[in-house]
Amino acid sequence: MLRDVAFRRFVGKLLPAIAMTATGFAAEAPAADEIVRRSVAVTQADWQEAPAYSFINREVASKHGSTTVKTFEVMMIDGSEYNKLIAINDRPLSAGEDAEEARKLDQEKYKRQHESSRERSRRIAKYRKERDQDHAMMKEMVNAFEFKLAGEEQIDGRDTWALNATPKPGYTPANHETRVLTGMRGKLWVDQATFQWVKVEAQVVKTVSLFGFLARVGPGTRFELEQRPVRDNLWLPVHFNMKVNASALGFISENSSEDDTYRDYRQEPAAAASDAQSTR
Repeated sequence: MLRDVAFRRFVGKLLPAIAMTATGFAAEAPAADEIVRRSVAVTQADWQEAPAYSFINREVASKHGSTTVKTFEVMMIDGSEYNKLIAINDRPLSAGEDAEEARKLDQEKYKRQHESSRERSRRIAKYRKERDQDHAMMKEMVNAFEFKLAGEEQIDGRDTWALNATPKPGYTPANHETRVLTGMRGKLWVDQATFQWVKVEAQVVKTVSLFGFLARVGPGTRFELEQRPVRDNLWLPVHFNMKVNASALGFISENSSEDDTYRDYRQEPAAAASDAQSTR
């Protein structure tokens, strides 16, 4: 839940996209194209199943010397996400504050239950469009980066292939959003047993203009994402860290940082019931 909408959308597309294109080259490993194929398949499966889960998100955001810490319960309500505030600066809400957040939640549920078919369709379409944009970026990463084996490492007891990612020579960005890829490099850790990605690091190494002269992202911008298994072969984020060094209109500083943790993933009752029905 990044404060700046443009960077939130950019990061949301970037990190899973980089991770998705991971390839490995160990002696026992399948051919590179087979690893890519399997990685794409499992990432696609995760992407499709993720909306069936609610979770707790602790967010530490810093901008212009000010830091805020908020914790949310993120849940799906009738086809799109809702974030319910449950703590501020790691302090549980007071009885009054909690009652207010419960009122807001009830109000949102009522609103969605009584919205017109057009309003509901537009709300869900907006949510799905953002997710579809993320998926489209994943596919573009295959064209944007080259990967080279850096070695084999263990992360949290899991054997991984560690790979360096660098911009592919001659790559032409598909749109203004993918221009940033030309100035980035990264490193991936891919689980050898499941072809899931365990960790992703990416950083800007040269200044890139995102919207012509309107916005520039410079060196010092860094991202890190970690994932772990939630259920069976479903992997979801447990930690995300971002530092942005950017400017708008050539002089307005947009430097900021954010550190998010995700925990207590729970399958939504409707999704769990659907799973149970499908196994009968």
